[in-house]
Parts: sequence; structure tokens; C-alpha cells
Amino acid sequence: MKVAEYVRFDAIGLAELVATGEVTPAELEAAAREAAQAVNPRINAIVETWPTDDEPAPGSAPLAGVPFLIKDLAVAMAGRRMEMGSRLAAGHVSGGDSFLMRRFRRAGLVTFGRTTTPEMAYSITTEPVLYGPTRNPWDLERSAGGSSGGAGAAVAAGVVPLAHGTDAAGSIRIPAAYNGLFGLKPTRGRISMGPDADEVFSGLAVQGGVSRTVRDSAALLDQIRGPEAGDPYFAQEPHRPYAQEVTRSPGSLRIGVLPQAWGGRRTTAPVAEALARTVRLLESLGHRVEEVEVDLGVGWEEFVLANARLMTANLTASVDELAAAFGRPIDSSTLEAETLAGYSYGQRVGGADIVAALAVRNRVARSLAHHFDVHDILLTPTVPELPMRLGAYAEDTGALDGLGWIERLNDRSPFTMAFNLAGTPAMSVPLTADAATGLPIGMQFAAGYGREDRLFRLAGQLEQASPWSGRIPAVWAGNHTDD
Repeated sequence: MKVAEYVRFDAIGLAELVATGEVTPAELEAAAREAAQAVNPRINAIVETWPTDDEPAPGSAPLAGVPFLIKDLAVAMAGRRMEMGSRLAAGHVSGGDSFLMRRFRRAGLVTFGRTTTPEMAYSITTEPVLYGPTRNPWDLERSAGGSSGGAGAAVAAGVVPLAHGTDAAGSIRIPAAYNGLFGLKPTRGRISMGPDADEVFSGLAVQGGVSRTVRDSAALLDQIRGPEAGDPYFAQEPHRPYAQEVTRSPGSLRIGVLPQAWGGRRTTAPVAEALARTVRLLESLGHRVEEVEVDLGVGWEEFVLANARLMTANLTASVDELAAAFGRPIDSSTLEAETLAGYSYGQRVGGADIVAALAVRNRVARSLAHHFDVHDILLTPTVPELPMRLGAYAEDTGALDGLGWIERLNDRSPFTMAFNLAGTPAMSVPLTADAATGLPIGMQFAAGYGREDRLFRLAGQLEQASPWSGRIPAVWAGNHTDD
């Protein structure tokens, strides 16, 4: 299969070709590798690829033979490196598959490499010292977002139709918005984090993926959802597969719109205009849309402080564990400035501080749950501005302590984090683009706990009403001339 033909299909389309015998998994993999060779030197989204001779035959699995990439963090693949974007973990090889990796295999996905992440996933832009910056395929001088920036850039550029990502503060939704993709953060407890963890970042983090079509994300979630033995809790299973929800009518939804974020960061004009266009589209589809004020249940400073305590304490424990395992120092030779600042701050976070932060998590969850009793969906911009220029996010990081870095995270991405604290699902949908630059703009839709079904129905309707598949970035594997 030629690359120019390969990029025309989403994951479901490619799996259908395999199922009918029109192509083999090996032919798809060859096309994906050729696509990677064509675009990765320009975008730096893929850390490493490997031979897949040891991959099990996909058989009749739903995503059989579809090329796939995993993030260099949070998912362990036996015998493959997982370095978390950090010099501290350089050379680390996973001893076995995590539960999620087993499900990727069971789905028939052919995992042939890993994508970039900022160090320890501790940023919303992917510019680690270890790998260098990942560039946005729409504009190579701009960020691909983070922390799943490599996944976002690789999918947007046509290397694979979907890729694994994680989200503790917006790390699936932000790269989706920056790269013109669909990305859904599942409900807390929807996907197992085992066996090496029960929760990650005290329940703030979940796993999932980014894709070019809604149905691909739905199919992926169908294959990886559900509990594993030893999980501390899990979200109730849906009434029907999410893949079926994509084509069901969402009905007339009550949608509350939050145009300006908590914390005072103002939505820029291009994003505000995109939000207004989205509201008009929703109204034309029969939804009842109104502007709302959403109470987080706590003040912004208390919200940010709780995030800082949870994130830095978890970071500190991970850094200590890695340093001990590899016999490496914890200093600027192994960690970046913002990670070191978070580590230092986390050392001072006590047990009572964690309990207080978890109480804030609870208040935010209860407050948003009350909101979702009134509105079916909450709509916000995914991020309040266009993709930032490379290097801009890290300016003056040496002057920030651990709390200051988390304040910056929440200031530059103020719409996403609340749904991590609450554990509710939220998606970024690439409904529009900036007229002046052509850069994609994502809109975030959030729903109540366990209501991914509602989000997928709405996403499927929006994809039909305002298709985005025809928009391709400047760096696109389909522009590569096959031999």
C-alpha cells in the first residue's frame, strides 16, 4: 500500500481492509514506517521504532493490523524502553506488559514505536532536553502541545491514524486542540492503571488516545475500558459499545457555555470567535445553549494549591524511585529546572497537605456534579489561545518554584484541569481553525461522571455537521511521493 493511499483511511477503515484481505498488516506497517521516515525528521514526534516480529497475529480483533504508537510514559511494553522523556530514566526497559498494553495487543493494534513526552509528562508542551522539541505539523515553529505532544503530532502528520496518550491536566485534549485532532479524556476508573499503580497523580491521570476521527477513539476506548483484578474502583460499564454511540442521535442537549476561564486568563479573540461559531452550530442542530457561571466549589488559589500538592508529591516519589533504581543523582544533570523545582516543593508536602488536597478534589467533583444535574454538557475552549511558539512556555522557569510552575500550567491551560480533579470525561473536538493562520482550534465538551456515551453521540453529530477530515497540516505524510 502506498503512503498516499494509507493516509486516506482511519483506523476502522484500515482494519476493514485487513479483514477483507485487501491488505495485510505487514503492508500497513510498511506504509506507516515510510510515513514516519518522511515526516518525523521535521516534527520529532517519534523517539524510537522497533521490529514487530514478536507481535501476535491480530486475527479477527476489531483494530486488527492497525499501526499504533505508544507514549514514552505510563504504558509498559515488555522488552521496550520507557524513559519518560527524562535523562533520569534513560535506558529503562520494561520487564513486562502493563494491563493496558495487553489490551492494545488484544485489540490487534501493531505497536511499532513510542512517541515523545515532556519530562515526566510535567508540561503542556513537549520540549524535553532528552529528545528535543516536538514540532507542530501545522506550523513547525509552534508547540505540538503536551504532554501527549508526540502522539498528537504523529497522528496529525499521518504516521498513524490513532495513538496512545495520557491526561493528568489536559494532556490528551491540549495536543488534540493544537494538532486538529479528536481527543477524549475518559472517566476516572474507566481504564486500569495496573498492575504497577492503582491511581496515577492521586486519580488526576487517565489514559486514552488521540485520533483523526471520532469512531476511532470510540473503538479504541471499547477495547481498553473495564476493570482488572486488584483495581481500587472502576466506572460502571456502558449500556452499549461506544462505537455504536457515535451514530446515535444525542437528542436536544442542555449545553452550558463557559467562554472565560477560571483564574482570570482571558480567551483570545481567535478562540472566542471560534467558540461563537461553535455555539451557532450547536443551536442550528437543536441544542439549547446558554452562557453559565460554573462554581468549582473552591477558590482559584486553593484549587491551584491542591493541584500543586498532589502533582509534586507524586512527582517526588517517582523521582526518588527512579534515582534509586538507576543509581543516578537528582540534580540538573538528570532533571530539568521545572522538574527539579517540583521535586523540591514535593519534598515539603506533608501527609496532612495531601489529605487537604484530596478534600479539595472532592469539593470540585461535587460542585461540578451539581452543574451536570442542570446541564448535560459544559462547553469551553480547550485552551484560551492558539498553539504557543516553541520556547515560550519555558521562559524564566529558573525563577519559578514548584507551586509557581503549577500556577503556570493552570494559567496557560485553565479550562482542562477541573475535569481531571472531578474525574469526569471531557473531549476536545477540532471544529474550526483560525482564519488568519490556519491553525486548528479545539472546543472542549465535558459531561458528568461515566457519560462518555453522551459525548460520543454529540461528537459524531458534530463531525457530520462540520467535518474536519479535509483539513491537513503543512507537514503531511500524504504529500510524500512514493517510489
